[in-house]
Amino acid sequence: MKFGPVPIDEAEGAVLAHATEAGERRFRKAHRLSADDLSALKAAGISEVVAAVLAPDDLGEDAAAERIAAGMSHRNVEARPAATGRVNLHAEAAGVFTVDRAMIDAINAVDPTITIATLAQHAPVEKGQMVATVKIIPFAVAGSLVDRVARICADGEIFAVNAYRPMRIGVIQTMLPGVKPSVLDKTLRITEARLTRSGSHLTAERRTPHEVAPVAEAAAALVRDNDMVVIFGASAMSDFADVVPAAIEHAGGSVVRAGMPVDPGNLLVLGTLAGKRIIGAPGCARSPKENGFDWVLDRLIAGLDVTAGDIAGMGVGGLLMEIPTRPQPREPSPKREGAGPKVEIVLLAAGRSSRMGGPNKLLALFDGKPLVRRAAERALGSRASSTIVVTGHQRERVLATLSGLDVILADNPDFADGLSSSLKAGIAKVSADAAGAMIVLGDMPGVSSADLNRLIEAFRRSGGRSVVRAAHDGRRGNPVLLPRSLFGAIAHLEGDTGARHLVEAGGLDVVDVEIGNAASVDVDTREALEGAGGVLQD
Repeated sequence: MKFGPVPIDEAEGAVLAHATEAGERRFRKAHRLSADDLSALKAAGISEVVAAVLAPDDLGEDAAAERIAAGMSHRNVEARPAATGRVNLHAEAAGVFTVDRAMIDAINAVDPTITIATLAQHAPVEKGQMVATVKIIPFAVAGSLVDRVARICADGEIFAVNAYRPMRIGVIQTMLPGVKPSVLDKTLRITEARLTRSGSHLTAERRTPHEVAPVAEAAAALVRDNDMVVIFGASAMSDFADVVPAAIEHAGGSVVRAGMPVDPGNLLVLGTLAGKRIIGAPGCARSPKENGFDWVLDRLIAGLDVTAGDIAGMGVGGLLMEIPTRPQPREPSPKREGAGPKVEIVLLAAGRSSRMGGPNKLLALFDGKPLVRRAAERALGSRASSTIVVTGHQRERVLATLSGLDVILADNPDFADGLSSSLKAGIAKVSADAAGAMIVLGDMPGVSSADLNRLIEAFRRSGGRSVVRAAHDGRRGNPVLLPRSLFGAIAHLEGDTGARHLVEAGGLDVVDVEIGNAASVDVDTREALEGAGGVLQD
């Protein structure tokens, strides 16, 4: 591939490096130029373009990324369609991520034009979460390089999501004088919440004196009807012959490892009893914050073996005292409506409907109701904390259709400048304590309150830090929920530029939520509006 200025007469088949305008036509970046395109560029007085000229063996960025992704062997992972030289791979199930680092390193060593990035080894993931991304840096790459990567991928499984296998868990809590029942009750609630992420259940509890024989007896009884037993000692383990490890052996089991190089979590005990795992939980497991107990518990429920050597190898990265808790909530118990990171909706209703040739599409009737009111009511019916409506073109008429609705109004006097001006006006009204803003287009009649709720819940599951985007058959669509970290970048948008640029350039995780055809149906033209069941008003 050659990159640089190319005379127009030699540019057929070249890939544009920058968006280029030729009269009323606009060619996007990465557009491959045809003979007709060259005629339009010449007519506009353009004599050369900055472009990439592909060699016969070169593969375009999307084709190369897709070929690499298709050659990978993985489990419970779905590759999404390529875009801008990138293929994102997402978890098909909740579980624990494992990756062959040697294969990843070998791929990244082939050539800087080809990259692959993944989550960390043994990272917990939720269904739909992105776990890896293949990115081709230039517009094209030599086919021979892609072939080298394919040979590496053929060596075996490159990564996997080891799906959680819901388990029945029995719990033992030991007691000493002075231990409050409320502490034991809280431990149960936190443990139940911890198990929710994997679909596991706490099925039975025994409370015993903090003595070897009673604990051993309870463990032997619980292990018969459960897949795993967890013991919470009233006193922390102070010796490898202390009550919990001694009780495991007294019951006929064996201790795999007592003590771990993870802090908090040092005092964990791992054993086996009757062919099943038994964990002596460290005191920090009474808290929902991430600790070494989580690392062992998640892997076991995902069907991964945990050996003494595995635990001994957890020291690097095992200092958790000053590290924020992981992005996924550790207590995904059922929440009341509206709980979690605060989300507000910005409903864009300022456009001129220029492609309609006159009538305002937002005032078109759908089932007898103006489209903009229908969109506002669905936003208000969602779990968003508030709805901001951005007005501009025919402001008074739009406001009249919203009469009586509890919405926040944001006037955009610069609506003629393009979409970016409406985004700025809407974001300026978002509350200071909101974690994210969902950008909803006023001309998408199929998006329901339930669809909006699905995006909000996905955003909350990400800890309020990911971009969440509606999708249809794997293709990106709208609405899009932006985390607060992107708000500052919106102030720098110009012209008819929307959120897509920010999503692609922001470097944040993107969670795509399938909502069906509603994600891709807008009503920019008369034909589209009437086809969707709308009736234009003068």
